[in-house]
Amino acid sequence: MKILSIQSHVAYGHAGNSAAVFPLQRLGHEVYPVLTVTFSNHTGYGSSRGPLIAPSEIADVIRGIEERGAFPHIDAVLSGYQGAEAVGEVILDAVTRVKAANPSALYCCDPVMGDVGRGFFVRPGIPEFLRDEVVPLADIITPNQFELEFLVGRSLASAHDVVEAADELRSRGPEVVLVTSTLTRDTPEGAIQMTCVTSEGAWVATTPLLPTTFKGGGDVVSALFLAHYLTDGPSVGLARTAATTYTILERTHAAGSEEMLLVQEQAAIASPDTSVHVSQIR
Repeated sequence: MKILSIQSHVAYGHAGNSAAVFPLQRLGHEVYPVLTVTFSNHTGYGSSRGPLIAPSEIADVIRGIEERGAFPHIDAVLSGYQGAEAVGEVILDAVTRVKAANPSALYCCDPVMGDVGRGFFVRPGIPEFLRDEVVPLADIITPNQFELEFLVGRSLASAHDVVEAADELRSRGPEVVLVTSTLTRDTPEGAIQMTCVTSEGAWVATTPLLPTTFKGGGDVVSALFLAHYLTDGPSVGLARTAATTYTILERTHAAGSEEMLLVQEQAAIASPDTSVHVSQIR
């Protein structure tokens, strides 16, 4: 597959395209990475250096890719953190033009805006922009539970609530909703779940809950799921995404590393653990 990935970039560590591109390439896909920022490191360290890239310059890069004749061959557009509405508008314009050139192309959006315990960490107006302008144009969205709750305007206490909320989002445009981390009263103790909902059904993958999180983890999940969905469909895609993500994060935690061991644990990308439990709940 050929994937246009429009995201941030860090030189040190893994976040945005620095987290998404390598897994996609390791799975054999061609990636056209377009950068929205180029920072020394992710901002979770408290300080970083490097420039934001002007929306007009992002658009120029995308236009150059189009001029090379790539758009008719692009299978999917992937986006993550959108720091400003102007950047989001550039991304949506690119999606529209890619789909005009290849109507079968998909748009996968990770609607990054916040998380449980942290609340919103994007600038005011971005959550509403994602909800009202971006999500309706996406084919696949990959919110976490906090983001899903914002998008539907209510809290979600059960697996049924999560599926119902995903179906509500699907009625607004996306065909596929992957909820990247769910903790409800139906989640087994000491575990965390991913939930995938499509018109074909709903599935839950369950893995052990680790005592920490890693920056860029959501970017890896979105890239992995898009890749596996394109080649294997929703349920197998969910299983392989959950297996790879858990293996990488568990080994990163065991090593005491503050950055994901993406390169060191690339075997988990190429050959996901087949023992991750996935159950169909609809």
